[in-house]
Amino acid sequence: MLAASFPLLSAIWFVLCVFLFFVYWFIWITVLIDIFSNHEMNGLKKVLWILFSFTFIGLFIYLVVHGGEMQERRIGMMKQRQQAFDQAVQNAGGSNTADQLHKLSELKDKGVLTDAEFQAQKAKLLNA
Repeated sequence: MLAASFPLLSAIWFVLCVFLFFVYWFIWITVLIDIFSNHEMNGLKKVLWILFSFTFIGLFIYLVVHGGEMQERRIGMMKQRQQAFDQAVQNAGGSNTADQLHKLSELKDKGVLTDAEFQAQKAKLLNA
């Protein structure tokens, strides 16, 4: 082999093989995650795809057949997570601006706040 007679080529070949090994495992794990997150596929199909995906050609065929669906599922999961996060932030944030303005007006009506203080707090809330 040519690379065996040149140490630099041997090192480059080794680095390339290690890189391709990690790329293969990264793609395989991504495909496994997609197989398990696919709720339209039944159990037998999942088992067959998992067994078939051990080979490089199996991974390639899965990516060709289900590549677009993988992207759609991933986008759907990201949207669900974003909606859940947004809802959690809204729930954790407490009251919104309208509630705070209502509380300020109640304090003004009770005489706790003067008109100038009310207007200052109102401007601060509306500018924030």
